[in-house]
Amino acid sequence: MPIKRVWAPQIDFSVLRRELGLPGEFPAAVIAEAERAAAETPGGVDRTDVPFVTIDPAGSQDLDQAMHLSRRDGGGYRVRYAIADVASFVRPGGAIEAESWVRGQTMYLPDGRIPLHPPVLSEGAVSLFADVDRAAVVWTIDLDADGATTATHLERARVRSRAKLDYPGVQRELDGGNPSEPVALLAEIGTLLARRAADRGAVNLPLPAQEVERDGGGWRLVLRAPLPVEEHNAQISLLTGMAAARIMLDGGVGMLRTMPGPKPEAVDGLRAAAASLGVDWPAGASVGAVVSSVDPGSPRGAAFLDQAAELLRGAAYSAFGGTAGPVPEDAGHGGVGAPYAHVTAPLRRLADRYVTETCLALYENRPVPPWVLDALPRLPKQMSATDRLASAADRGAIDLAEAVLLQGRVGECFDAAVLDREEASGKRPAGGMVALDDPAVRARCLGDLPLGERIQARLRAADPATRTVRFERA
Repeated sequence: MPIKRVWAPQIDFSVLRRELGLPGEFPAAVIAEAERAAAETPGGVDRTDVPFVTIDPAGSQDLDQAMHLSRRDGGGYRVRYAIADVASFVRPGGAIEAESWVRGQTMYLPDGRIPLHPPVLSEGAVSLFADVDRAAVVWTIDLDADGATTATHLERARVRSRAKLDYPGVQRELDGGNPSEPVALLAEIGTLLARRAADRGAVNLPLPAQEVERDGGGWRLVLRAPLPVEEHNAQISLLTGMAAARIMLDGGVGMLRTMPGPKPEAVDGLRAAAASLGVDWPAGASVGAVVSSVDPGSPRGAAFLDQAAELLRGAAYSAFGGTAGPVPEDAGHGGVGAPYAHVTAPLRRLADRYVTETCLALYENRPVPPWVLDALPRLPKQMSATDRLASAADRGAIDLAEAVLLQGRVGECFDAAVLDREEASGKRPAGGMVALDDPAVRARCLGDLPLGERIQARLRAADPATRTVRFERA
């Protein structure tokens, strides 16, 4: 899918910061403690001989993960995944830890990030930059030729990344037909893991993302489909999260990211939508396999994926062990198709630091630190709250950009694809969600809408003050 960009005039996103009560500058005590921590040199096994690389969006400075992929003698693969060792720089009971609980996770707005940790750490001493020694927690996961995990090893280590790669550059190398071995292995292993995920019923939705980017003196609204290399990279993170979940379940303490599996009636509804949209659903094919076969760039494909998103509801953080309670009855994640935990983004997500320390303790057969056990029962509520806040910030920024972009075009008609439809009910008129081709806007549209078809949608309202955009079928 091509990237669609539409320029918008100057937009003031500060209203969102005030409305949502997002944090501002770090307190002086937090900055001072971070500067002291940044000057320290944490220990760990020397793994600087391993040629790790990072792969992130272009321009990223908070680099959580570095990887090294290799073939094993006799067949199979070895995945080494180095995760920034944030806990070695954050003192339990200190100012940084307290402030990180206030923030919960890094928030992203078009006019700047609101980081979880002070930049001297998150974009400095802890970030896995190339050509410098860094503290990391290294996961070594051995896979057989079919991609099944055969062994997991975990350790604190010093690592040295060899290169800071970005998704577009790696994708160009893959598309060039003669990629270097690390890049070629990422695609090979990522494809293998994705196939295994589909076989176990995982549901991966490659939905295009709406983003607002700077463009000179204004902003542009972007509809961006994920690159294949991003999906391959995500499979390495998922593999590590599943390994972490297994360690914690075996040890009886930790925190999982859980989600109920798709309900049979929801799958039946999606199957009916597939038939109406002309999406092929072979006999015996899993939901994940059908979803992965759909083109998200086509109107019918986009509508089908929008319907499939209804299967992935009820995500939660589930802590267990000690005062956190027993292991949840349903410990799986419906989207992953297996038990799973957040563990690979500690620079940007509070929970990952505690989950990593839990896994290290269990792997090394020692007690989980008291400061971790104390945090586990409180983490689900805090992470859920900051997830909602992050989603509100992201959606609010998109809504504001759409309203500013369209405010002078009320009455015009636009080509649109119908993603969802609702029958009239009580005082609610018939309508649904549509996606415009140009500009890249998703909004509610009134009228009798044919699911997965193209229509003409007339703009009825675009109000930046309330961040609302509404259409009607022309």
